[in-house]
Amino acid sequence: MEITPRFFSPPGLSFFLLGPRGTGKTTWLRDRLPDALWVNLLQPDVYREMGARPERLRELVLGAPGRGDVVIDEVQRVPELLNVVHDLMEGGPPKRYVLTGSSARKLRRGGVDLLGGRAVVRTLHPFMAAEWPAFDLERNLEIGLLPLVVDSAAPEDVLRAYAALYLEQEVKSEGLVRNIGHFARFLEAASFSHGAVLNVSNVAREAQVNRGTVAGFLEILEDLLLSFRLEVFTRKAKRQTAVHPKFYFFDTGVFRSLRPRGPLDRPQEIEGAALEGLVAQHLRSWAAYTAGEFGLTTWRTRAGVEVDFVVYGPSGFWAIEVQNSRNVRPQDLRGLRSFREEYPKCQALLLYRGSERLRKGEVLCVPVGEFLSALHPEKELFVE
Repeated sequence: MEITPRFFSPPGLSFFLLGPRGTGKTTWLRDRLPDALWVNLLQPDVYREMGARPERLRELVLGAPGRGDVVIDEVQRVPELLNVVHDLMEGGPPKRYVLTGSSARKLRRGGVDLLGGRAVVRTLHPFMAAEWPAFDLERNLEIGLLPLVVDSAAPEDVLRAYAALYLEQEVKSEGLVRNIGHFARFLEAASFSHGAVLNVSNVAREAQVNRGTVAGFLEILEDLLLSFRLEVFTRKAKRQTAVHPKFYFFDTGVFRSLRPRGPLDRPQEIEGAALEGLVAQHLRSWAAYTAGEFGLTTWRTRAGVEVDFVVYGPSGFWAIEVQNSRNVRPQDLRGLRSFREEYPKCQALLLYRGSERLRKGEVLCVPVGEFLSALHPEKELFVE
């Protein structure tokens, strides 16, 4: 089986590798670490054995002195193993421990051994356009870039099953919610907020649950790495900015599988949200894989002037607006020009569905497919 190369570079020391199901963590590790000692907690017998007697991990490690790497797949299923790993790191043979997980819930909630800072945390995301040889903007706007999906012979079928997979295997089996029906309605209601400010009260009304329940469901989504929120950029702000973040599902194909479509839904609205989400997941992946600390935020004033994305770091500062249109109108540039007035050092980009680069004063307009295909973690985000 041919493995698609990824931009992700593993650290030399032990690390947690987090990412939603289907992002290819196990496939990538099997390819890169073929000689590792492997503990797969998705296998029922291994799960039962390690859950009943976590100290068996020590016996396995000591019984394999020639294995330099130890992989524990889906470690959140038996978090007690982290105590054994910590003890082995302090007094056992030198090894690199790779601890994968599709849920960050226990890590974020505390109460588990995080190895005393001896392991860094890394994330694996859906494919970036430059990673996936068959990238096609129109097609990937429909099915996204989740490896589990795009590698499939029937991607639409896999997408339809993906939410059910999480409802059954993650949410229900872990006992994260009492009423799966409420959570399913919440997922559908939340899909209308993809690429927008999340109004918790509106989502609660649509899902027919109370506001506190929706807040808890949102935490579960983020703990399962299925969604993320972008905070508002406020560095040295001169104007009053909004305070509420924007909400995104982690993959535009997953968003489209959850978003209802019918006679009352405008296709352009759904496609616009999908396009913005596709750019968001690429920027998030680039920030995670690239050297240096880059923050990804949004910008919106109390008066309603906004820019979709702000990328800020030690070697660059970009403001990015996404427009699902083949022509650039003067009103499309309003947010970027307002941001430039406040932050003249930023590079302003408008990504659109046209085919030509255009210079509109201080704003460079770039075809969105060209921008995504050129995005690479070893390069700057964008250089003219």
